[in-house]
Amino acid sequence: MNPYIKFGLMMMTSFVIMYAIMYLNVDRFDHIYLAQTRTYMTILMIAPMAITMLLFMWGMYKDKRWNYAIIAAALLIGAGTYHILRQQTFVDDVAWMRAMIPHHSSAIMVSQKAHLEDPEAIELAKEIIEAQEREIARMKKIIYRLENDD
Repeated sequence: MNPYIKFGLMMMTSFVIMYAIMYLNVDRFDHIYLAQTRTYMTILMIAPMAITMLLFMWGMYKDKRWNYAIIAAALLIGAGTYHILRQQTFVDDVAWMRAMIPHHSSAIMVSQKAHLEDPEAIELAKEIIEAQEREIARMKKIIYRLENDD
């Protein structure tokens, strides 16, 4: 197999794995919503990974033109994705909530599982759990309404 095709397949496989791993910190399975923001974050991780892997395995990839093209593309894609992520380009109401639900779920999981001892921190964790659960329920209702209104 052409090493550059193999490299591309390796990056695509890594993308899928990294995207899935980002959902391991949700509190509940029903808090997993595929989200543009997590796609942007995955691309943002893949871009420097492609450069790093290519540089470490430079000897395996003999065509310098392809090597430099991959580095340039990774830099452009990384910079463009960073801009899109920071500006939340293309993120509308539903996309925003689809990103926020897993984020809130992570806050719930961390607040539930942390080994807290300070009474004020424990109280804060309880408040965070209650607030995040309430907000997740509200976002789910809004998503349903927005996706089902004609």
